[in-house]
Amino acid sequence: MERFTIVVHGGAGRLGSEERGRAAEEGCLRAARIGHRILAEGGSALDAVEAACVALEDDPLFNAGTGSCLNADGRVEMDAAIMEGASRRVGGVGAATGFKNPILLARRVMERGGPVLLVAEGAERFAREQGFAPYPPSRLVTEAALERWQKEIEGRIPPRPGTVGAVALDRKGRVAAATSTGGTSGKAPGRVGDSPIPGAGLYADDAAGAVSATGQGEAILRVVLSKFVCDRMGAGLTARDAVAEGIRELGVVGGEGGAIAVDREGRVGIACNTPAMNWASIDAEGRERSGFRGPIP
Repeated sequence: MERFTIVVHGGAGRLGSEERGRAAEEGCLRAARIGHRILAEGGSALDAVEAACVALEDDPLFNAGTGSCLNADGRVEMDAAIMEGASRRVGGVGAATGFKNPILLARRVMERGGPVLLVAEGAERFAREQGFAPYPPSRLVTEAALERWQKEIEGRIPPRPGTVGAVALDRKGRVAAATSTGGTSGKAPGRVGDSPIPGAGLYADDAAGAVSATGQGEAILRVVLSKFVCDRMGAGLTARDAVAEGIRELGVVGGEGGAIAVDREGRVGIACNTPAMNWASIDAEGRERSGFRGPIP
Protein backbone atom coordinates (compact mmCIF):
# COMPACT_ATOMS: atom_id res chain seq x y z
CA MET A 1 0.00 0.00 0.00
CA GLU A 2 1.40 3.37 -1.02
CA ARG A 3 1.68 5.99 1.68
CA PHE A 4 2.66 9.23 -0.04
CA THR A 5 0.98 12.33 1.33
CA ILE A 6 1.30 16.10 1.61
CA VAL A 7 0.17 18.59 4.25
CA VAL A 8 0.32 22.39 3.99
CA HIS A 9 -0.47 25.24 6.35
CA GLY A 10 -1.16 28.93 5.85
CA GLY A 11 -0.34 30.20 9.33
CA ALA A 12 -1.71 30.08 12.86
CA GLY A 13 -3.08 33.06 14.76
CA ARG A 14 -6.26 35.10 15.08
CA LEU A 15 -9.18 34.62 12.72
CA GLY A 16 -9.73 37.94 10.94
CA SER A 17 -13.11 36.86 9.56
CA GLU A 18 -15.02 33.77 8.55
CA GLU A 19 -14.69 34.79 4.92
CA ARG A 20 -10.93 35.16 5.13
CA GLY A 21 -10.62 31.85 6.96
CA ARG A 22 -12.48 29.98 4.25
CA ALA A 23 -10.50 31.72 1.49
CA ALA A 24 -7.21 30.76 3.17
CA GLU A 25 -8.44 27.17 3.57
CA GLU A 26 -9.16 27.05 -0.17
CA GLY A 27 -5.70 28.52 -0.88
CA CYS A 28 -4.09 25.79 1.20
CA LEU A 29 -6.07 23.14 -0.67
CA ARG A 30 -4.96 24.52 -4.04
CA ALA A 31 -1.33 24.41 -2.93
CA ALA A 32 -1.71 20.87 -1.57
CA ARG A 33 -3.15 19.71 -4.91
CA ILE A 34 -0.11 21.09 -6.73
CA GLY A 35 2.26 19.21 -4.44
CA HIS A 36 0.13 16.05 -4.48
CA ARG A 37 0.20 15.94 -8.27
CA ILE A 38 4.01 15.81 -8.15
CA LEU A 39 3.92 12.97 -5.62
CA ALA A 40 1.29 11.03 -7.58
CA GLU A 41 3.50 11.21 -10.69
CA GLY A 42 6.45 9.78 -8.78
CA GLY A 43 8.15 13.07 -7.94
CA SER A 44 10.13 13.73 -4.79
CA ALA A 45 8.85 15.06 -1.48
CA LEU A 46 11.38 17.88 -1.88
CA ASP A 47 9.89 18.99 -5.21
CA ALA A 48 6.37 18.68 -3.81
CA VAL A 49 6.91 20.90 -0.77
CA GLU A 50 8.78 23.46 -2.86
CA ALA A 51 5.96 23.69 -5.43
CA ALA A 52 3.29 23.92 -2.73
CA CYS A 53 5.23 26.66 -0.97
CA VAL A 54 5.66 28.64 -4.20
CA ALA A 55 1.89 28.52 -4.71
CA LEU A 56 1.33 29.90 -1.20
CA GLU A 57 3.99 32.59 -1.68
CA ASP A 58 2.28 33.69 -4.90
CA ASP A 59 -1.14 33.89 -3.24
CA PRO A 60 -1.47 37.44 -1.84
CA LEU A 61 -3.79 36.18 0.90
CA PHE A 62 -0.84 34.68 2.80
CA ASN A 63 2.05 36.28 4.67
CA ALA A 64 4.87 34.96 2.47
CA GLY A 65 6.26 36.22 -0.81
CA THR A 66 3.56 38.43 -2.31
CA GLY A 67 1.43 39.66 0.58
CA SER A 68 4.26 39.58 3.13
CA CYS A 69 3.97 41.72 6.25
CA LEU A 70 5.87 44.99 6.46
CA ASN A 71 8.50 45.64 9.12
CA ALA A 72 8.68 48.76 11.33
CA ASP A 73 10.27 50.69 8.45
CA GLY A 74 7.52 49.68 6.03
CA ARG A 75 9.74 47.21 4.12
CA VAL A 76 9.30 43.54 3.24
CA GLU A 77 11.93 41.21 4.69
CA MET A 78 11.31 37.51 4.06
CA ASP A 79 12.54 34.29 5.68
CA ALA A 80 12.36 30.79 4.17
CA ALA A 81 13.97 27.36 4.40
CA ILE A 82 13.68 23.92 2.83
CA MET A 83 14.99 20.57 4.11
CA GLU A 84 15.07 16.99 2.87
CA GLY A 85 15.18 13.99 5.19
CA ALA A 86 17.49 11.54 3.39
CA SER A 87 20.76 13.33 4.19
CA ARG A 88 19.18 16.19 6.17
CA ARG A 89 20.44 18.83 3.75
CA VAL A 90 18.90 22.23 4.38
CA GLY A 91 19.10 25.75 3.00
CA GLY A 92 17.59 29.01 4.17
CA VAL A 93 17.44 32.76 3.67
CA GLY A 94 16.54 35.46 6.18
CA ALA A 95 15.59 39.16 6.22
CA ALA A 96 15.82 39.12 2.43
CA THR A 97 14.04 41.10 -0.29
CA GLY A 98 14.37 41.89 -3.97
CA PHE A 99 13.13 38.56 -5.34
CA LYS A 100 9.72 36.95 -5.65
CA ASN A 101 9.96 33.46 -4.13
CA PRO A 102 12.30 33.05 -1.18
CA ILE A 103 11.68 29.30 -1.03
CA LEU A 104 13.30 28.90 -4.47
CA LEU A 105 16.35 30.77 -3.27
CA ALA A 106 16.46 28.67 -0.09
CA ARG A 107 16.59 25.52 -2.20
CA ARG A 108 19.41 26.94 -4.27
CA VAL A 109 21.33 27.64 -1.05
CA MET A 110 20.79 24.01 -0.05
CA GLU A 111 21.89 22.64 -3.41
CA ARG A 112 25.02 24.77 -3.65
CA GLY A 113 26.28 23.51 -0.30
CA GLY A 114 28.50 25.52 2.01
CA PRO A 115 26.47 28.03 4.03
CA VAL A 116 23.15 26.74 5.34
CA LEU A 117 21.67 30.21 5.93
CA LEU A 118 22.23 33.48 4.06
CA VAL A 119 20.65 36.71 5.27
CA ALA A 120 19.86 40.25 4.11
CA GLU A 121 22.44 41.64 1.69
CA GLY A 122 24.27 38.31 1.50
CA ALA A 123 21.11 36.50 0.40
CA GLU A 124 20.36 39.18 -2.18
CA ARG A 125 23.90 39.02 -3.59
CA PHE A 126 23.66 35.23 -3.81
CA ALA A 127 20.35 35.57 -5.66
CA ARG A 128 21.92 37.85 -8.26
CA GLU A 129 24.93 35.56 -8.67
CA GLN A 130 22.62 32.60 -9.22
CA GLY A 131 20.66 34.41 -11.91
CA PHE A 132 17.43 35.05 -10.01
CA ALA A 133 15.48 37.80 -11.72
CA PRO A 134 15.31 41.02 -9.67
CA TYR A 135 11.83 41.72 -8.35
CA PRO A 136 10.81 45.17 -7.09
CA PRO A 137 9.99 44.89 -3.36
CA SER A 138 7.01 47.20 -3.91
CA ARG A 139 5.33 44.48 -6.00
CA LEU A 140 5.33 42.18 -2.94
CA VAL A 141 3.28 44.71 -0.96
CA THR A 142 -0.49 44.32 -1.06
CA GLU A 143 -3.08 46.87 -0.01
CA ALA A 144 -4.17 44.61 2.85
CA ALA A 145 -0.62 44.35 4.23
CA LEU A 146 -0.11 48.10 3.94
CA GLU A 147 -3.41 48.85 5.68
CA ARG A 148 -2.64 46.44 8.51
CA TRP A 149 0.85 47.92 8.98
CA GLN A 150 -0.61 51.42 9.23
CA LYS A 151 -3.09 50.31 11.90
CA GLU A 152 -0.35 48.54 13.85
CA ILE A 153 2.07 51.46 13.98
CA GLU A 154 -0.82 53.61 15.20
CA GLY A 155 -1.50 51.06 17.94
CA ARG A 156 -5.01 50.26 16.75
CA ILE A 157 -4.46 46.49 16.40
CA PRO A 158 -1.80 44.09 17.73
CA PRO A 159 0.87 42.59 15.42
CA ARG A 160 -0.17 39.29 13.80
CA PRO A 161 2.31 36.48 13.07
CA GLY A 162 1.93 34.40 9.91
CA THR A 163 3.77 31.74 7.94
CA VAL A 164 3.19 29.13 5.21
CA GLY A 165 4.67 25.68 5.04
CA ALA A 166 4.46 22.16 3.65
CA VAL A 167 5.58 18.66 4.58
CA ALA A 168 5.45 15.57 2.41
CA LEU A 169 6.26 11.86 2.18
CA ASP A 170 6.89 10.46 -1.31
CA ARG A 171 6.58 7.01 -2.88
CA LYS A 172 10.20 6.17 -2.00
CA GLY A 173 9.68 6.92 1.68
CA ARG A 174 11.55 10.23 1.58
CA VAL A 175 10.31 13.21 3.55
CA ALA A 176 10.83 16.95 3.17
CA ALA A 177 9.69 20.20 4.75
CA ALA A 178 9.49 23.83 3.62
CA THR A 179 8.56 26.99 5.51
CA SER A 180 8.28 30.60 4.27
CA THR A 181 7.17 33.85 5.89
CA GLY A 182 7.13 37.62 5.78
CA GLY A 183 7.51 37.53 9.56
CA THR A 184 5.48 39.55 12.02
CA SER A 185 3.96 42.82 10.85
CA GLY A 186 5.80 45.79 12.37
CA LYS A 187 8.82 43.64 13.31
CA ALA A 188 12.23 45.19 13.97
CA PRO A 189 14.31 45.62 10.77
CA GLY A 190 16.71 42.70 10.43
CA ARG A 191 14.65 40.45 12.70
CA VAL A 192 14.84 36.77 11.71
CA GLY A 193 12.29 34.42 13.21
CA ASP A 194 12.08 30.65 13.44
CA SER A 195 11.09 29.91 9.83
CA PRO A 196 14.57 29.62 8.25
CA ILE A 197 16.15 27.90 11.26
CA PRO A 198 16.50 24.09 11.07
CA GLY A 199 14.94 22.47 14.10
CA ALA A 200 12.76 25.48 14.88
CA GLY A 201 10.70 26.44 11.81
CA LEU A 202 11.12 23.09 10.08
CA TYR A 203 12.86 19.73 10.25
CA ALA A 204 13.00 16.55 8.14
CA ASP A 205 14.50 13.13 8.82
CA ASP A 206 13.55 10.04 6.81
CA ALA A 207 13.90 7.93 9.97
CA ALA A 208 11.18 9.95 11.71
CA GLY A 209 9.20 12.39 9.56
CA ALA A 210 8.93 16.05 8.59
CA VAL A 211 7.60 19.11 10.42
CA SER A 212 6.76 22.74 9.60
CA ALA A 213 5.91 25.24 12.34
CA THR A 214 4.07 28.56 12.45
CA GLY A 215 3.30 31.18 15.07
CA GLN A 216 5.34 33.27 17.49
CA GLY A 217 8.85 32.79 16.19
CA GLU A 218 10.73 33.68 19.34
CA ALA A 219 8.82 31.08 21.37
CA ILE A 220 9.22 28.46 18.64
CA LEU A 221 12.98 29.09 18.67
CA ARG A 222 13.13 28.68 22.44
CA VAL A 223 11.61 25.19 22.38
CA VAL A 224 13.16 24.16 19.01
CA LEU A 225 9.65 23.08 18.10
CA SER A 226 10.14 21.19 14.84
CA LYS A 227 13.05 19.09 16.14
CA PHE A 228 11.06 18.44 19.32
CA VAL A 229 8.18 17.04 17.24
CA CYS A 230 10.48 15.11 14.90
CA ASP A 231 12.29 13.48 17.83
CA ARG A 232 8.96 12.34 19.25
CA MET A 233 8.06 10.72 15.92
CA GLY A 234 11.50 9.09 15.84
CA ALA A 235 10.79 7.65 19.29
CA GLY A 236 7.63 5.99 17.97
CA LEU A 237 4.83 8.51 18.43
CA THR A 238 2.42 9.07 15.55
CA ALA A 239 2.55 12.44 13.81
CA ARG A 240 -0.71 13.37 15.50
CA ASP A 241 0.54 12.64 19.02
CA ALA A 242 3.94 14.22 18.34
CA VAL A 243 2.54 17.59 17.21
CA ALA A 244 0.14 17.61 20.15
CA GLU A 245 3.11 17.19 22.52
CA GLY A 246 5.00 19.88 20.65
CA ILE A 247 2.21 22.42 20.99
CA ARG A 248 1.92 21.65 24.69
CA GLU A 249 5.65 22.33 25.01
CA LEU A 250 5.22 25.62 23.14
CA GLY A 251 2.56 26.58 25.65
CA VAL A 252 4.96 25.97 28.55
CA VAL A 253 6.96 29.06 27.46
CA GLY A 254 3.79 31.03 26.79
CA GLY A 255 4.02 30.68 23.02
CA GLU A 256 1.18 30.54 20.52
CA GLY A 257 1.38 28.72 17.22
CA GLY A 258 0.86 25.51 15.34
CA ALA A 259 2.64 22.73 13.50
CA ILE A 260 1.99 20.19 10.78
CA ALA A 261 3.82 16.88 10.43
CA VAL A 262 3.94 13.66 8.46
CA ASP A 263 5.61 10.58 9.91
CA ARG A 264 7.45 7.82 8.06
CA GLU A 265 4.23 5.77 7.86
CA GLY A 266 2.43 8.61 6.09
CA ARG A 267 0.28 9.56 9.08
CA VAL A 268 -0.58 13.23 9.41
CA GLY A 269 -0.42 15.49 12.45
CA ILE A 270 -1.93 18.97 12.73
CA ALA A 271 -2.12 20.95 15.98
CA CYS A 272 -2.31 24.51 17.25
CA ASN A 273 -3.17 26.48 20.39
CA THR A 274 -4.50 29.51 18.50
CA PRO A 275 -8.06 30.41 17.48
CA ALA A 276 -7.30 29.60 13.85
CA MET A 277 -4.88 27.73 11.61
CA ASN A 278 -5.30 27.23 7.88
CA TRP A 279 -4.32 23.78 6.58
CA ALA A 280 -4.99 21.09 3.98
CA SER A 281 -3.82 17.52 3.38
CA ILE A 282 -4.13 14.95 0.59
CA ASP A 283 -3.14 11.29 0.92
CA ALA A 284 -2.21 8.58 -1.57
CA GLU A 285 -5.88 7.74 -2.11
CA GLY A 286 -6.52 11.33 -3.14
CA ARG A 287 -8.60 12.03 -0.03
CA GLU A 288 -8.65 15.74 0.73
CA ARG A 289 -9.02 17.29 4.18
CA SER A 290 -8.82 20.95 5.12
CA GLY A 291 -9.78 23.45 7.80
CA PHE A 292 -9.13 26.85 9.29
CA ARG A 293 -10.42 26.76 12.85
CA GLY A 294 -8.36 25.91 15.92
CA PRO A 295 -7.36 24.56 18.27
CA ILE A 296 -7.11 21.38 16.20
CA PRO A 297 -7.31 18.08 18.15
